[in-house]
Amino acid sequence: MTKFKAFRINRFEKEIKSGFEEITIDDLTEGEVIVQVEWTGINYKDVLAATGKGAILRKFPLNGGIDLSGTVTESSVTEFKSGDKVLVCGCGLSETADGGYSEFARIKSGCLVPLPDGMTTREAMAIGTAGFTAAMAIVRMQENRQTPEMGPIVVTGSTGGVGCLAIDMLASNGYEVVAFTGKSDQHSFLKELGASEFIDRHTIEMGEKPLERATWGGAIDNAGGNTLAWLTRTTKPWGNIASIGLVDDFRLTTTVMPFILRGVSLLGINSIEMSNDYRSMIWSRIGQDLRPRHLDKIVTRTIQFDQLTDTFQDYLSGNNTGRTIVKIQPD
Repeated sequence: MTKFKAFRINRFEKEIKSGFEEITIDDLTEGEVIVQVEWTGINYKDVLAATGKGAILRKFPLNGGIDLSGTVTESSVTEFKSGDKVLVCGCGLSETADGGYSEFARIKSGCLVPLPDGMTTREAMAIGTAGFTAAMAIVRMQENRQTPEMGPIVVTGSTGGVGCLAIDMLASNGYEVVAFTGKSDQHSFLKELGASEFIDRHTIEMGEKPLERATWGGAIDNAGGNTLAWLTRTTKPWGNIASIGLVDDFRLTTTVMPFILRGVSLLGINSIEMSNDYRSMIWSRIGQDLRPRHLDKIVTRTIQFDQLTDTFQDYLSGNNTGRTIVKIQPD
């Protein structure tokens, strides 16, 4: 049986061990479709899983990587056939099922999305889970009647993958975007993506009142903690805040005042659990009006599969900007 390379995560007692291994198709978790993986990406969640800094995997061992794109080589369902170009984001990859850090993946058909028209497998992973999450945040905000006329949208964690793609997508749809970042040397980069103003997270005075001056039309938040609490206090009436991450803190201390006096909505964004129809709809939007205009700038690093682990520390130390994509198949 043919062997191929995979980046495998295992646990021995309480210690996480990860690294490259040679495995076969039979070693993979169950699925109806086999995909030759061409591209994947590095997300903060991937780094936490691979390094053991976060409790991401629910079973061991598993291949890392929460997303992938590639070509179907075998299928036992009629929806997909050999040669189809597909992608997967979330859907339990690298949590309960083997992920994209592998030359081949075996995927449940309900998780697969056909590649949007005119999009390459490389572009799909340049967008990846980060872009899918950003797009979902915007879609949910718009479903709750967020419009550009309501005022500027604050994007926290704006130099990360989700932040960069959110800025690009929002700006291209007519929203004024304010980038919340501690990296002043990245202002010109963020301006190119569409940010019109900047907030220095190191110097911002957040206040302590239950309600501060209503300033923002809404927000996409990667931080959590005190930053998210401040956003609830400063968002204008009927504005929406999409909660995506917890880089600052998983806890949230606030009051009900923004919700009952201003009608502010706090929207939780879960890119893993949803119907495949909803997932496909969001990818359709990404292929159309939410398609990023500046992927060439947002992808700041393209690496080969065997370089994967060399980049993890940059994410842990907060030194990463934009998206890193990984070419799985050797040249």
